[in-house]
Amino acid sequence: MAKIMLKNQNKINWFIRSDDSIKKFLKTGHNPEYLSNVKFDLTKITFYSNIEKAIKNSDTIIIAIPSAYVKDSFKWVWSSAFKGKFVLSALKGIIPSDNAVVTEYLAYNFKIPIENLGVISGPVHAEEVALDRLSFLTVASKNSEKAQLLSRAISSEILKSSISTDVVGIELAAVLKNIYAIAAGVCQGLKYGDNFQAVLMTHCAREMERFLSGVVPLERNICEIHYLGDMLVTGYSQFSRNRTFGVMLGNGYSVKSAQVEMGNMVTEGYFAAKCINEMNLRHKIDIPIVETVYDILYKKVRPQVAIQKMIELF
Repeated sequence: MAKIMLKNQNKINWFIRSDDSIKKFLKTGHNPEYLSNVKFDLTKITFYSNIEKAIKNSDTIIIAIPSAYVKDSFKWVWSSAFKGKFVLSALKGIIPSDNAVVTEYLAYNFKIPIENLGVISGPVHAEEVALDRLSFLTVASKNSEKAQLLSRAISSEILKSSISTDVVGIELAAVLKNIYAIAAGVCQGLKYGDNFQAVLMTHCAREMERFLSGVVPLERNICEIHYLGDMLVTGYSQFSRNRTFGVMLGNGYSVKSAQVEMGNMVTEGYFAAKCINEMNLRHKIDIPIVETVYDILYKKVRPQVAIQKMIELF
């Protein structure tokens, strides 16, 4: 996101929680933890290790913290810090203990008006942005004017941007696609071929449409890039952490050993499977693929058994 913003902006503020990481960044000109091949013009960046100061000194806030750490990161931030700010989530996850998407969490806990909230969605992998490969983003907000302004601010020769008003629907689609990517990875690890992967992705799209229609009733086209496109790239790409995690499970890794192997890379789909399953206790929508992934991750059902049971429902 920082690289995208700096294509058109002369200055950004960047919150990094570790002072040591900031020192390394300033010394090397790149992020010491992630995508270290991407060099930055440090004259255009002001770093902060204090999140409230970073928010105070910015007019547009883009949150790109793994969803499992959002509550901890914002626990010392006062609601007043967000007054008058346009706050967007670039996350593809859900707040685990609240079973809420990020915009709902922010609106409720920080009293941010809905017109000041938004979402940035893919299909975009950071690795391809780092390589200057053409990518497409969607900016979603109930305030179309603000969404359009940000869309223009991030558009460049390597990035095309559009807008939408389906904020919660796009957030939930981004949550679901991580679960589906784990399912795709599991099937890859179990040696199911491309033919079956195509069938699986088709059923995932139908399930996504069914869940979104049940939770956020709205006229939408599931074939738009922020729904189907984002799901496909996460389900098929070599850069997908969730798919990689699933491949390990299909190859025989336990959930714990696969998480250890992933190191410091957060697999959002792991938390999402539990959250969506719990949300659905209320909605009671038919989501067998989500339930299959949940059974593998949390009930310790053998992947071979869980996937075979799922296939019988297709």
